[in-house]
Amino acid sequence: MNKTEIIDKIKEFLVDEFEVEVEDVQPDAILKDTLGLDSLDYVDLVVSIESIFGVKLVEVDFVGISTFQNFYDLIENKIKLKTV
Repeated sequence: MNKTEIIDKIKEFLVDEFEVEVEDVQPDAILKDTLGLDSLDYVDLVVSIESIFGVKLVEVDFVGISTFQNFYDLIENKIKLKTV
């Protein structure tokens, strides 16, 4: 799976699950603010991403993750590590 496919899948999920407009999901937008995430939403996000991509996310993974681009990079790296 290439980076564009990863981003497209994430965007599709976020638009469906968090009811945001696709144009609001920009690489430099703030993930938490754009999605209106609270602690329970983070749990839903983690569970869904793990299900979609088959990767394990832990709390420490989110340190330094503020923008959608940071999040895309995190998921891409997790997928790469899974296939090594």
